[in-house]
Amino acid sequence: MEWLADPQLWLSFLTLTALEIVLGVDNLIFIAILSDRLPLAQRARARRFGLALALVSRLMLLSMLFVISRLTAPLVTVLGHAFSWRDLILLGGGLFLLYKATHEIHEMTAGEQTDPASAGASGLATVSFVGVIAQIAVVDIVFSLDSVITAVGMADNLNVMVAAVIAAVLVMLIAATPLANFVSRHPTVKMLALAFLFMVGLALIADGWGLHIPKGYLYAAMAFSAAVESLNLIVGKKRRAIADH
Repeated sequence: MEWLADPQLWLSFLTLTALEIVLGVDNLIFIAILSDRLPLAQRARARRFGLALALVSRLMLLSMLFVISRLTAPLVTVLGHAFSWRDLILLGGGLFLLYKATHEIHEMTAGEQTDPASAGASGLATVSFVGVIAQIAVVDIVFSLDSVITAVGMADNLNVMVAAVIAAVLVMLIAATPLANFVSRHPTVKMLALAFLFMVGLALIADGWGLHIPKGYLYAAMAFSAAVESLNLIVGKKRRAIADH
């Protein structure tokens, strides 16, 4: 327990926890959007289930550091470019995010999306819940890989890495419901979140091809867009208040 008194380890823990939270934002947005398709009574359970899967996948990968180190070894060569298991996972995850974001945007713009809150506890709703959890599990693996590689690169102590991952998931668990409710109430925010997931998918595909795009650029673009959308929401709220009076 002597490591608890080491200020360097505490600094490493706080820094890594903050990074894990930032890296988990895209995962949290994805869970919020998918859970919004379920009946109202099932949404909170789906979010908790999804974040529990995220925690389990991260801890499992951390427990297999040797396997993680082997994931970057060249596996196949295509058109003169060597791909590792990590590259293939990122490519597959990026393509999946592109498909899901495009599909959700199409349903929003085409007006085909039904209100899941009106769905009953039928067999279709149960299948939908299982399907949503399965999709969350697939994307959790991709985001967990990114998160764990960051943790391994930043900390040498396994206890610190595990504690930081657990703390980050707990914070995400607290923020999941408010974020999901906010996204559900504002369609334009949901569209913005889908655009963000589309960008993340492109970044994952580029990374899988060996073209690394720093996530800081993505988050800066998203922060700017979110700031503009916040101004739009404020203006819209004031206009509605004036119209009511």
